[in-house]
Amino acid sequence: MRSKQVTFRGCMAAVCAMWFAAAAIPTSAQTPAATDTPTPGVTAQAPASTAPPAAAARPAAPAPTGPGGACLKCHEDDIGGMLSTKHAVTGHGRTPWGTGKACESCHGESTEHIRNTKVKPTVVFSKTTPAAERSAPCLACHQGGDRMHFAGSIHERNDIACNDCHKPHNAADQVRVAQTQAGVCFDCHKDKRAASLRASTHPIRSGGMPCTSCHQPHGSVGEHNLIKTSVNDTCYTCHADKRGPFLWEHPPAREDCTNCHDPHGTNAASMLVTRPPFLCQQCHQTPFHPSTNYSGNNLPPNLGADKMLGSACVNCHVKVHGSNHPAGARFTR
Repeated sequence: MRSKQVTFRGCMAAVCAMWFAAAAIPTSAQTPAATDTPTPGVTAQAPASTAPPAAAARPAAPAPTGPGGACLKCHEDDIGGMLSTKHAVTGHGRTPWGTGKACESCHGESTEHIRNTKVKPTVVFSKTTPAAERSAPCLACHQGGDRMHFAGSIHERNDIACNDCHKPHNAADQVRVAQTQAGVCFDCHKDKRAASLRASTHPIRSGGMPCTSCHQPHGSVGEHNLIKTSVNDTCYTCHADKRGPFLWEHPPAREDCTNCHDPHGTNAASMLVTRPPFLCQQCHQTPFHPSTNYSGNNLPPNLGADKMLGSACVNCHVKVHGSNHPAGARFTR
């Protein structure tokens, strides 16, 4: 029994000796040298003696290179989104980034601004800069097509510059997105904003029918910057059934749709400027029907209710835009 205890104690002493010998080996011999690139699939662990990761020095972000790199060093937060636009397509020879000029294409060389940021760029797109100077860099590339009538247009005559509506630094230009376009136009056309909130209106605010469905903001040969030469021709692009020609014409409808309708919105059905019979009696006062203006006194049980209820005059004269029926001289069929 005693011999077994002696043997056990001898083994324990040998184990302890080996453990102390291993502890005496320098740490550098046990820990592999740190490398910049960790082994794939293995999570690197910092030695206990190093500082916490939060306090460790982080390498500086690489400076932007290529076209516009000098500008993006300071302006990356406010114009970085421009790198996602068509202006930053490097494979096209006509874009600012494709020509290699980048920001200089619109803002000029701005050499002094790069040296001293307190000096403004050569071309500044601020409200104090004349509209013609702000539009000039844009029109240097964007000419012809839909913009061929911008010179002399109502917007150009009222000193509306391109950057008053367009934001070229943004990845998504709101005035070119159907759902947000009306909000940009409403900044100036506040009366049209009010009309679009009425009971009967085109789907302008929802983007189903943005302003450019009818208007060409860069100018056109028609009135009110319409996409066609007249109001009726613009309306006929959607309402082709009202075009005609008709055997029996209704002069107000053939002359101008806005004689009876307000396309931006009204509180009467079908965007009428006012509800019948009052709308009809603006022209039809003496022939055929009594010339007395209808009012609430004509409601039941009094006479004349058929001219006040429902669609009033349109209860019978249903073809007010014109009729091809031989018996349609009164637009009844």
